[in-house]
Amino acid sequence: MLVGNRQMAEESSSTSGAVVRVPADVAPYIDHTLLKPEATREQIDRLCDEAAKYNFYSVCVNSSWVSICARKLRDTAVKVCSVVGFPLGAMQSRSKGLEARCAIEDGAQEIDMVINVGFLKSGDLKKVEEDIRAVKRACKGTTILKVIIETGLLTDDEKVIACQIARKVGTDFVKTSTGFAKGGAKARDIALMKKIVGPKMGVKASGGIR
Repeated sequence: MLVGNRQMAEESSSTSGAVVRVPADVAPYIDHTLLKPEATREQIDRLCDEAAKYNFYSVCVNSSWVSICARKLRDTAVKVCSVVGFPLGAMQSRSKGLEARCAIEDGAQEIDMVINVGFLKSGDLKKVEEDIRAVKRACKGTTILKVIIETGLLTDDEKVIACQIARKVGTDFVKTSTGFAKGGAKARDIALMKKIVGPKMGVKASGGIR
């Protein structure tokens, strides 16, 4: 579910090649996702084929697969989204910036970055902001940036702070979860996040949605 720019969207994941059929009016809001480390070229190809067939909004993949997805989807309306710093968010900020730049050069139209949760929980808010800004600079105002705050690891106060920093930096969305940590998208978190970021930013629910 997205609250904001793309209303009532859902997220689909491709693991076995099976896709749950969805109404035609819902399909354009779905991000078809494959982020498992063992994903193969065959599975990535299938992901793209499914996204094109069902008119999904995007495919979301690890950055190493972006160029392949961009080529396969060149003549379709399906967008390519790359994760950055996924799934831990614990690498150096300049590494995230470089990964984002490379993904964009390879054809990514959207970036989903993971914040450094350890910085946030340590109260080092300047580093949290710098971390997001490193990726924001790579997006150059033309690539959509979504910030995954990993709600399952945060207190409510920390969720508020993370959203405030993302809003300050000027990101396009805040996103609940990677799907790799405990917990996942919860309605109360979505409501809290939307309250903080306001009407000009989107909120994306991800992780644990079935």
